[in-house]
Amino acid sequence: QVQLVESGGGLVQAGGSLRLSCAASGRIFSYSRLGWFRQVPGKEREFVAAMRRDGQYYEYADFVKGRFTISRDNAKNTVYLQMNSLKSEDTAVYYCAADEDRTGPYEYWGQGTQVTVSS
Repeated sequence: QVQLVESGGGLVQAGGSLRLSCAASGRIFSYSRLGWFRQVPGKEREFVAAMRRDGQYYEYADFVKGRFTISRDNAKNTVYLQMNSLKSEDTAVYYCAADEDRTGPYEYWGQGTQVTVSS
């Protein structure tokens, strides 16, 4: 069974940085897509960033472009989300996701990690 476990969330001041990690139970290079999403209570989960297995394609939501970076370490089976210049509106529960297909809904999800940005 695939398991994704996020960590690295916490409380940070506006303008600060955090790095989220997502450890996968399987080999992450076996997934075609790796992504990060976030959700605020009362709102739908929204896309943040994604990368393709071959490392040739990256995608970011407009509201994080230039501030967040998705990356991976195959040897550690871990995906990262480096978040810089954090804003109060970045406060949310962040989820990592993986899928073996290039398109369609993500199949595997982590349990989420809380990020709180104080202004």
